[in-house]
Amino acid sequence: MASVSASHLILFIASLVIAAGVAGTFTQGISRLSDGIDDQSLEVSEEVRTDIEVISDAGSPVYNNSTNTVTLLVKNTGTANIPADSRFIEILVDGRYRTNVTITVVDGETWQPNNVIRLEINGTDLSPGDHRVKLIVNGDEEVFRFRT
Repeated sequence: MASVSASHLILFIASLVIAAGVAGTFTQGISRLSDGIDDQSLEVSEEVRTDIEVISDAGSPVYNNSTNTVTLLVKNTGTANIPADSRFIEILVDGRYRTNVTITVVDGETWQPNNVIRLEINGTDLSPGDHRVKLIVNGDEEVFRFRT
């Protein structure tokens, strides 16, 4: 009789050890999943709060032929402050990534909601014809088409 109780006790202890191991593994997995969801929700929140609009007139001379510079006015129409720094704005001119950019806040100290920046894209040797500039800020994309 004692041998039956001892074997049951050993099986019970073994099942508790296995259950604790499984619970620990699930807890770690759930914790990692929770951290991932938190990180993703912060990114989505930034994307939702970020919105820009190119307010330059496509019919106006946005391209300076003598300096090879495209100048655009871009308004922050979202609810988030955006750093007025070229590291935070991805710029493609006719599909080519551009880094030689000068940014100036036109109406204020920082690029807050409803403020405008002057974006000067230097070194753009454009031939006569149709062109496009694509701006990407926190996942928000704007495309500006113009003719030289």
